[in-house]
Amino acid sequence: MVAAVRVHKTGGPEVLTYEDVEVGAPGPGQIRIRQRACGVNFIDTYFRTGLYPAPSLPFIAGNEGAGEVVAVGEGVTAFKPGDRVAYTGPLGGYAEERLFPADRTVKLPDGISYEQAAGMMLKGMTAQYLVRRTFRVEKGHTILIHAAAGGVGTIVSQWAKHLGATVIGTAGSPEKAKLAKANGCDHVILYDSEDFVARVKEITGGRGCDVVYDGIGKATFPTSLDCIRPLGMFVSFGSASGPIEAFNIGLLMQKGSLFATRPTLNTYIANNDDLQATAKDLFAVVESGAVKIPISHTYPLKDAQTAHRDLEGRKTTGSIVLIP
Repeated sequence: MVAAVRVHKTGGPEVLTYEDVEVGAPGPGQIRIRQRACGVNFIDTYFRTGLYPAPSLPFIAGNEGAGEVVAVGEGVTAFKPGDRVAYTGPLGGYAEERLFPADRTVKLPDGISYEQAAGMMLKGMTAQYLVRRTFRVEKGHTILIHAAAGGVGTIVSQWAKHLGATVIGTAGSPEKAKLAKANGCDHVILYDSEDFVARVKEITGGRGCDVVYDGIGKATFPTSLDCIRPLGMFVSFGSASGPIEAFNIGLLMQKGSLFATRPTLNTYIANNDDLQATAKDLFAVVESGAVKIPISHTYPLKDAQTAHRDLEGRKTTGSIVLIP
């Protein structure tokens, strides 16, 4: 038996239950991982509340982690016991040990710690597809990233700056604005006290941004569209304030023949080749020092409820992890 955090019914942080579970031996194509760190992400709260339906109840929360292989199942040749590994999705991450599909796992370079890996697999690979694939950021571009001091925001800001873009970020407090500046933002807008559309137009001389990356959702839509230049792109990749509701697609025409997309990491890493390439690109930019993964908070696994309350209460910045 190993300790894990399970959800028996959807609801608030109080439904995260710390208890013992049976893991079992890995089946064909599986590996068993002894976890050293478990990532905490906003998507975990979506599954906990039922906004995203889990495959079944009860379920073990969590979508990413890092640790060592302790056993391999039949047919697994890419991994052996002792290998350092990391992963993102499917559910089951908040646990001391877990089973995981070998073909959805990546080997962890020696230069990256377990805490870094657990804090960046989902957020870091999300940042990778956002700036390298959904909209390929290049020198001379101007981007707007909402919640620039958040987990994805801190990585996107650094990476886009590294690629030569002018980075505008929004943040909810002067403290978070300071952090966003330290992580590559050229300009930071306090969205609780400033009109971010007016500030973006001022910063860009009326031109607007080439792309807006929006993980906030309901609270920043459709206002974000007014920050984009004609033929620019709106990328909605999260719903921290609630999902964007159905809208008249003619709005995109009115705002300047804009492009809009709602991507998800699962599509971008659906096959093993894409998964390995995405992780390789992420690991390389982190090992180079161009992108740093700030782990702002660590919590014991048993304190998952506190971690969720802090995350939803906007008390955290960067990445947070649970330590089994």
